[in-house]
Amino acid sequence: MLLSLIYLIAISAEAMTGALAAGKRRMDLFGVVIIACVTALGGGSLRDIVLGHYPLGWVRRPEYLAYTVGAALATTFLAKRLQRLRRAFLWLDALGLIAFTLIGCAIAREAGHAPAIVVIAGMLTGAFGGVLRDVLCNEIPLVFQRELYAVIALLTGVAYLLLLRLGVAENATVLICLGGGFAARLLAIRYEWEMPKFVHP
Repeated sequence: MLLSLIYLIAISAEAMTGALAAGKRRMDLFGVVIIACVTALGGGSLRDIVLGHYPLGWVRRPEYLAYTVGAALATTFLAKRLQRLRRAFLWLDALGLIAFTLIGCAIAREAGHAPAIVVIAGMLTGAFGGVLRDVLCNEIPLVFQRELYAVIALLTGVAYLLLLRLGVAENATVLICLGGGFAARLLAIRYEWEMPKFVHP
């Protein structure tokens, strides 16, 4: 139940980041909806394809498309009233990253996959939608060139498994990892924590 609620929050948050990115590129409403859907549902779709989990989540539960489209269209109206859109974008993206990571980990774990696959599935779920969003909006993806992003998703997945192994209740584990991962992402943005870059002249 908790993960279901978090999932609805996550797809709404990621749909809003997609809509904001599309607005930055002056797309029409169809483009806004497409970018929002790809952002919100792309990571979970990739995870399901990699794990052989069919039908895809949004095919099995088409109401997820309705939540995504609704969040995207709502954003087109709210954006005019929002101050500091960049901050809103980054906060929503951080929430979506961590929430989707935990959902991906939970799905892979319930399917009986090895711990390494669970963590990778979580990272793909969390980060890949944002990659698609940035590529379609002609931006270098955040995951490749900005503050710690995919690394935080990986660490969140590891923390999720460790807490469960230590006997912490699943709901408590989800809440701890959601808060910790979200805080870590915001700190990475605030203090510009980055992976070492490879620069080839």
